[in-house]
Amino acid sequence: MSDTEETVTEAELLARLETVEDPLNDDDIVSLGLVNDLSIEDGTASISLAFNSPYAPTEMELGDAIREIVSEAGLEPDLRAHVGAEHGFDDDVLPTVRNVVAVSSGKGGVGKTTVATNLAAGLDQLGARVGVLDADIHGPNVPRILPLEGEPAVTAEDQLVPPVSDGVRVMSMGFLTEESDDPAMLRGPMVNKFMMKFLEGVEWGYLDYLIVDLPPGTGDAQLNLLQTMPLAGAVVVTTPQEMSVDDTRKAVRMFQEHHTPVLGVVENMSTFHCPSCGDRHDLFGHDGATAISEDYDVPLLEKLPVHTDFGADGIEGTVAKDDDSPVVEDVRTLVSQIVDRIGEENRKRVANNPDAPGVEPFPADSE
Repeated sequence: MSDTEETVTEAELLARLETVEDPLNDDDIVSLGLVNDLSIEDGTASISLAFNSPYAPTEMELGDAIREIVSEAGLEPDLRAHVGAEHGFDDDVLPTVRNVVAVSSGKGGVGKTTVATNLAAGLDQLGARVGVLDADIHGPNVPRILPLEGEPAVTAEDQLVPPVSDGVRVMSMGFLTEESDDPAMLRGPMVNKFMMKFLEGVEWGYLDYLIVDLPPGTGDAQLNLLQTMPLAGAVVVTTPQEMSVDDTRKAVRMFQEHHTPVLGVVENMSTFHCPSCGDRHDLFGHDGATAISEDYDVPLLEKLPVHTDFGADGIEGTVAKDDDSPVVEDVRTLVSQIVDRIGEENRKRVANNPDAPGVEPFPADSE
């Protein structure tokens, strides 16, 4: 008798799902506690999964593998994703935002904002609901790269409503100054005040990802964020220069000491592609991010070249949606790497949470 002719029980289907391995966490999805619930009714297998990273390549592949097993059992798959406080995810802060991702750097001028805005644009292109919080209080440059028409609206509850730039919702300190060249001369307490306004006083709506462009360094704004927001992880940007690498090490250590997953390091301005001779030149040194990756056991996500399309001339716009740009594939690879790392860390949190719900591998009625 073929599988499609058998009556498959819930216990039997769960046992088959034990063959689905999470390649990034080295165990099967049942043992990791990623199956919240499983039921079969009227020929449909309804499965709730502890997935929280829309468009992460590995989670999409896992979903395809689960659907294949369910279909081979002669059932219609109905997959749903759910995580919450019971999985160790904080629902109180920014309850409508699924993942908060910080983009940081040890020093300024390394292309941190360029990486943050391209990450947001790339996620939006995949189909995710995305926002960008320009938390670089003293140098808010996100509106330069993601040009906007209009300013934030204000709700009856005095909440700011972010304007939208090509699908991405944007909130920036730049909206709160009268002129674009007005300096933000703020001491620590005022920095914290503005940060709390951004965290508690903005109506983001439902977002899959909120990208936070942090100021460079390891000061008040960074520490305030780490203490108040549930970060899915941090991306740290550097150049190959020794001075930048030294400062980046401090940023990596800051996140690690506050138990925030470092999703990886991006080496920007890694090499220069000469348009005339076709040669590559390491203008700022080489392998700086590789050393950080090896010393702190964090992934090296991507090495991005010096190019006018990617922030080298300070023009408006992102690369992530430009099919004709010679660096677009580098940027899209970076986006895929980051979203997959977010998914890996989220699933690891579920696996490491002893109080997380999950379907027992061998229910009492399995025999």
